[in-house]
Amino acid sequence: MDLILRNGLVGGELTDIGIADGRIAVVQPGLVAEAASVELGGRLACGGLVDCHIHLDKACVFDRTAPEPGRLADSVRRSSEVKQGFTVPDVYQRACRVLARAVSFGTMRMRTQVELDPIVGLRGLEGVQQAIATFARQIDVEICVFPEEGLTNNLGTDELLVAALEAGVRVIGGAPASDTDRAGQLRRIFALARQYDCDVDLHVDFGNVPGDMDIDLVCRLADEHRLGGRVTVAHLTKLTTHPLPQQRVIARRMADAGVACAVLPATDLFLMGRDQTDNVRRGVVDANMLLAEGVRACIGTNNVLNGFTPFGDASILRIANMYAHVVQVSTDAHMAECFEMITSRAAAVLNQGDYGIHPGNPADVLVLDADGPVQAVRELRQPLMAFKAGRQTMQWSRPELLPVGTTD
Repeated sequence: MDLILRNGLVGGELTDIGIADGRIAVVQPGLVAEAASVELGGRLACGGLVDCHIHLDKACVFDRTAPEPGRLADSVRRSSEVKQGFTVPDVYQRACRVLARAVSFGTMRMRTQVELDPIVGLRGLEGVQQAIATFARQIDVEICVFPEEGLTNNLGTDELLVAALEAGVRVIGGAPASDTDRAGQLRRIFALARQYDCDVDLHVDFGNVPGDMDIDLVCRLADEHRLGGRVTVAHLTKLTTHPLPQQRVIARRMADAGVACAVLPATDLFLMGRDQTDNVRRGVVDANMLLAEGVRACIGTNNVLNGFTPFGDASILRIANMYAHVVQVSTDAHMAECFEMITSRAAAVLNQGDYGIHPGNPADVLVLDADGPVQAVRELRQPLMAFKAGRQTMQWSRPELLPVGTTD
């Protein structure tokens, strides 16, 4: 035994976590063994937080981005103009800045979206890959490459996607709304996924009106290519414009096809309802409703400090708390589900079966200053320490209130 984390709250019970060779060896109360130990003092211990959807390549560029043209966010065009100046060192530095913040807030697993097109070429991918290598001992990051600005109508993009897949990337995404042939893009993405044995992670159905949705085709393609359980859609804000009974019908179709959903509250709140000046719609999908209908669902950061979301600190716990505010859930059961959507459920959506405080899994342990998942989400409790593969990688100090003297 190399290390024992003593008196952590795991699954509602006080227990010890024994670590050997970077993996969890045993989980039991009162563990007797010769090893260094860290006292957790009854605080919540869990597998590290999981951010299922973030864009590292275009983070931290809001200061370079043209102002919004009134109520029209026009985020794709404004970001495209900034992207022309990306270099590998620039992407690397900005991605490192976000990864450092994410690690400091307890995130240990992540899927990042990376844009490929003739504007940026492979520079964004290379910069992100270098940042991932720099932080390899603190966080596991999986890359999804996708065509933000179109595929069938953007010559040279297909070749870049293929080059990334040939080089070993194993998640491919899409953004059909930017394509003149939306169905053609989706069919090509699924064909590539089948050819290279990839998971699929799509930006779909972002909009303010209920019609002209792509989710049905996504479900049909998941069935056709037998990719159920390996397909995720993000945004899906058009779903919120349907009456609730119809939302449930669509959710059940997704569940049947094995299509998961990543809800992205920060970006969707900032961009939805731009066609309104009063009674502005929220547009954030109710992931708890999706769960009730059998859909695998998680919560992601999406963007940090750019034209899509000019805010953010890479705290996925903060995003989960924001989500709960927006969809107006408040029970302890709902809070527990929100916590699962940034931990175990997010890991499941990413098909990472080695997640959690269980013998044999990697010794990735986060300690939060909370008495359980409910308090962690409801009160935005502070992370205290993190252990990645059994090595401590992060530590915060609990705040201390200092005595204030009186004056005569």
